[in-house]
Amino acid sequence: MRKRIITIIIIFAITVIITALATLTPMDNNTAIQINNDVNQTRSVLETNNVLFEFIFGSNFFVTMLLFIPFVGPIIGFIAFYNTGVSIEGQAIALHFPPTLSFFVTFLTPVGWLEFVSYSIAIAGSAWLSARIFQRGFKHELVNTAKFISICAILLLMGAVIESALIYALSGS
Repeated sequence: MRKRIITIIIIFAITVIITALATLTPMDNNTAIQINNDVNQTRSVLETNNVLFEFIFGSNFFVTMLLFIPFVGPIIGFIAFYNTGVSIEGQAIALHFPPTLSFFVTFLTPVGWLEFVSYSIAIAGSAWLSARIFQRGFKHELVNTAKFISICAILLLMGAVIESALIYALSGS
């Protein structure tokens, strides 16, 4: 269990670094405004249709399940973290806010922590499952994977509740 926790912590650090570095990607103002408009439009449609919570949980859980895939899950994850950083950067630039600072503000609420921990657990689960495939202990590892999927689902459920409540509160809906 100790090795698993250490692996999750290392992966967490890597994901935070990748996402933070992605906020430094060169981006012009038009691209930033387009990203911000796309995010706001999506949020507005979800709020109007009363499916914000479901969308947040569903999309985060779907990404998490992709991250559990042996061998390719970590690659998908690191691409997703890079794209998340670029999205954070675009929104920050459009709002005239420093992108890196905007990224770190993500961790002022439990949402960023819950999501990044869940994704780190999933990537670590993929790594363990991949290793066990080579060691022929893969059936036993499926039990552990199922446990970690359950933990991630609970964490992401809590995150979706908090995130949707924050969005509704900040938008005055």
